[in-house]
Amino acid sequence: MGAERPAHIRLARTDDAGLLPAIERSAAQAFRAIEGLGWLADAAPISVERHRQWIALMTCWVVVDERGQPQGFLSSESVGDDLHIHEVSVAQPLQGQGWGRRLVETAMGHARARHLRAVTLTTFLQVPWNAPFYRRLGFVAHTDQRLENLLADEYAHGFEPGSRCAMAWPVGCPNPS
Repeated sequence: MGAERPAHIRLARTDDAGLLPAIERSAAQAFRAIEGLGWLADAAPISVERHRQWIALMTCWVVVDERGQPQGFLSSESVGDDLHIHEVSVAQPLQGQGWGRRLVETAMGHARARHLRAVTLTTFLQVPWNAPFYRRLGFVAHTDQRLENLLADEYAHGFEPGSRCAMAWPVGCPNPS
């Protein structure tokens, strides 16, 4: 029997897709502690089919534990000159250990290697592990028509108007340490 590998990040594989919704559900339980956002803990996760699409694009990464089992993921896709992050989720047992940051830094490295303009996302303004977290990584408030449309769609699907923002990390920025 070979030695177990420590937890690490790798590109997601097609057979990981079926495991990612459970990770998203686990991660979403943290929203129960935020007044008015507990409903997210019970919301439907991203579909397995959508995860397969991002995996096929090679823009989905997973944190795997020492047994090789996914425990977190970041799903994104290239949109024009940007890499847009759709979801970052880390299962509760691994939360607070820096895996979310490492996943985002992996996406940042991917964008830099592909000579993209920016990494973009939409997120909650006031949730500590959302906009404040991304600001610490060098993301800044940013808007363009694509991101405005995403925010409008999020508000149409139940998010409180004004609770979300769009952010970008310009690829030319150094990675914070």
